[in-house]
Amino acid sequence: MGYLNRVEAWLARFSTASERGTRRDDIRPGLRTIGFERRITVAFTVSGDEVVIQRVFYGGQNWGEDLAGI
Repeated sequence: MGYLNRVEAWLARFSTASERGTRRDDIRPGLRTIGFERRITVAFTVSGDEVVIQRVFYGGQNWGEDLAGI
């Protein structure tokens, strides 16, 4: 399975265990982040039964500053 297929399959599983990751209320209320294979950081929020992927960051991007302005 290719890398992008693994990422997509992993993101699809958020529907069953959406409240995972680390809460980052210090950046934005309700924001959560989680890593994938030590290369990607996914920033998302959970609202009711909906998971909203805010951004996907690759490598060493400075995602904290980018997310503060969302």
